[in-house]
Order: sequence, then structure tokens, then C-alpha cells
Amino acid sequence: MGDPTGREAVAAVWRIESARIVGALARYTGDFALAEDLAQEALAEALVTWPRDGVPRNPSGWLLTVGRRRAIDAFRRRSALDERYAALAHDLDEGGAATGRPPEKDDDVLWDPDRIDDDVLALMFVSCHPVLSREARIALTLRVVGGLTSDEIARAFLVPTATVQARITRAKKTLGAARVPFGVPPAGERAERLPSVLNVVYLIFTEGSTASSGGELIRFDLAGEAARLARVLARLMPDEPEVHGLLALLELTAARFPARTAPDGGPVLLEHQDRTRWDGAAIHRGRAALSRAEKAGRGLGPYGLQAAIAECHALAPSVAETDWDRIVLLYEALGRLAPSPVVDLNRAVAVSMAKGPAAALAIVDDLAASGALANSHLLPSVRGELLTRLGRPEEARTELEQAVELAANDRERALLQRKLAALP
Repeated sequence: MGDPTGREAVAAVWRIESARIVGALARYTGDFALAEDLAQEALAEALVTWPRDGVPRNPSGWLLTVGRRRAIDAFRRRSALDERYAALAHDLDEGGAATGRPPEKDDDVLWDPDRIDDDVLALMFVSCHPVLSREARIALTLRVVGGLTSDEIARAFLVPTATVQARITRAKKTLGAARVPFGVPPAGERAERLPSVLNVVYLIFTEGSTASSGGELIRFDLAGEAARLARVLARLMPDEPEVHGLLALLELTAARFPARTAPDGGPVLLEHQDRTRWDGAAIHRGRAALSRAEKAGRGLGPYGLQAAIAECHALAPSVAETDWDRIVLLYEALGRLAPSPVVDLNRAVAVSMAKGPAAALAIVDDLAASGALANSHLLPSVRGELLTRLGRPEEARTELEQAVELAANDRERALLQRKLAALP
């Protein structure tokens, strides 16, 4: 009788070790796309074998061995690589296959712990290579670094599985066509590509923190995966302050998750949140990461500044006692460093708390006149709130009705409808 927990064991091991397995196979074969395919084949074989024969003593090693054997099969099929195959087929020692160096004597060299970190870091940089579109970077990162299946990624972003599979396939072909090598890029190139890596992790978290559409406000799986990737990145690149800034932002934002939704799943605004439900451990981790970013002495970047804003909220006992003046200054700094309409809108909200709704309305009106955020519910939502506070209900009604029309998330739309109903 098969082991009923085998499939669960496969899922658990894959969730934890997939990036290392793909990374090790990529180092072994020197081919990123092939490595990802080999790892998937090993996963498929485990799904058949483990429930039937039981979970092996070394699950990661088992997957890696299967992947290695499939690599040899693949080399065998490649007539152009006959010479390489011959070397591999006669000596299964690992480590020299991808580099052309003499094979190592240690059977465990493919799983060399001293190189695993570099493998995972290389995976992140390759998955976020600038030759790929934003959608492709996200899909590939979640697949090869996060270990999510195409179905899971599709569910997370509310797109068909076939779309995700096509994006991943196209991404791997693009990387191959561009001859992007597998490996941690040199220091200069690494610095240039790091913002892309950080942006992908941030985008994954943002979608998890406030889903852009669908029936759930928070996608905990996505947000958790982004936080995990940020922790991995912070461990792999401890001297990069913006990496710690991003980790701090994610930790401090996620700390409020327990109080952000009501029992029915609806959003709870900041002023109504039970702050005793905020995750104290996450706040502690976030503040520690922010401190590491500050200690680097190079000034906070965009993520660090946002983390500093989140820290202001985390330390305040209430909305009224929040240091809104400091938050306004931080948003002004963020606007100079990374200008965007969303930053300006958030600054307007902070200004409304520090100086009143009239001062904030001027900022929002400028944004509306510029045409920015024309298709987003955020601008009319904030403008409606400000007009309500200024005692202009008819104008507020128009804005909130527009916000309801534009909102794609069911929970946010319901909240806006409640605000509309509360107008005099």
C-alpha cells in the first residue's frame, strides 16, 4: 500500500528546496532553462514514486539525483554534446560538467553548501533579468525561486494557467536567445540589476498585501512568499542597505495584516484597527532590518523610506498620536527619490492628517488635473474622503461613485459603497 503522505512530503520538500535544486542543476548543466525542466521532471517522478515506495531518507538528494540523471539523458540526446556526454556517462562525479574542469571526487559536490547560496542568488538575478517583461520576471521568480506551480501562480494573479505556462516558456526562450549565463553577475552588473530583483519581490508583496482584484483583500500566500524571498535576499546580500529596507517594509506592513480584515473579510481602516492584534514579532524584525539599512550609512532608498513610514505607524499608539509631520517629510523625500502619482497621493493623505483636508485637497486636485491615476479607484476614493471631511457631500458622492465603478477588488468596493451610504 502506498504512503498516503508521500504527495504532501513532495510538496513540502519542493516548497523549501526547489530553488536550491534548480540552482544546483543550473550550475551542473550550465543551462538555466534545462535545469528548470529537469527539476520539474524530478518533481513529477517524486509524485509517482514517493507515495508508492515511501519518502526517501534524503528527499532533496533524491530529487537532485533524478535531475542529474535526466540531465545526462538530455546530454545524450544532444548530438552536439557527444563529447560532454561521454565524460559524464563514464564518470558521474559532479562539479566539472558545466565548467569543463576535471570532475570532482566528492559525490556531494553538486550539493556543496558553500555554493548553494550563490546558486539561489544567481537564480534570482537570472529570473529578474532586464530582458524579460515584468510579468515574465514575476512568473519565473515565483516558479524557480519560490517553487510555486503554474496553477498556483495562475490562481494568485487570476489568469489562466496556460497564460502562466506561456509566460514561463517564453521567458526561458528569451533568456536562452539573449545567452544570459547562469551565475551571480559581476559586482557592477549586480548593482545595476538589483533594483529589478527588489522590484519583483515588492510587486509580489504588493499584490499579496492588497489584491488588485477578486474576492480577498489580502493574499497571504503571495505576501508570505515575497517576505520569504526578501529574507533570503537579505541573507545573501547583507551589505546592501536597500535589501534590508525592502525586508523592513515587508515585515512592518505584514505586521498589520491580523487587524486589517474584519471577520467577514472586509477591510478595516487604519483608524479602526485593533493595534493589539498587530504582529509584535514582525514589527521587531522589521525595525531590526530598518536599523541595518540605516547603519550602512548610505541613506535610505525608496524601500527604506517606505519602511520608515511604516515604522511611524507601528510605533504610534493611535492614529491621533501618530507623528504625521514626520510621515509627510518622509513622503516628500520619497517623492524626490522615486516620484510617482501614488507617492503624491499617499503624501496627500498624510498632509490631511497633519494639516487638515483643505491642504491635502490641493495636492489631490493637482493630481486629478494632471490625468494621473485616471483609471485607478484610489484618486476618487481619497478625494471623496477629503470632500466628506470638508462638508461637501454632493461632490464627495460623485467621487465615491466613480471609485466604486473603478474598484476591481470586491472587498474594497464594498467599503466604498458603505462610505457612500453614510453620506448625508
